[in-house]
Amino acid sequence: MNITFNELRRIKDNLPDGSIHRIARQLDLNVETVWNYFGGYTHPNGRTMGVHLEPGPDGGVVALDDTRILDIAQEILNERIAHV
Repeated sequence: MNITFNELRRIKDNLPDGSIHRIARQLDLNVETVWNYFGGYTHPNGRTMGVHLEPGPDGGVVALDDTRILDIAQEILNERIAHV
């Protein structure tokens, strides 16, 4: 799946507090791995999750080999909308 870097960051920025930890627990991943997925590449204890960045407009294009983290993030955002 392809998504712009800015859109990926917008999704992360709109997640409620604790969502990164929730995603990590749900997928049995290191929290830093989830941060790295959303562009926080400075977390040395996290591993990569098939994220490839190509330079371009709107922050560039991010090719995601594995969308599980993104899928759960979107579910969390949909839950938030449903409760409004």
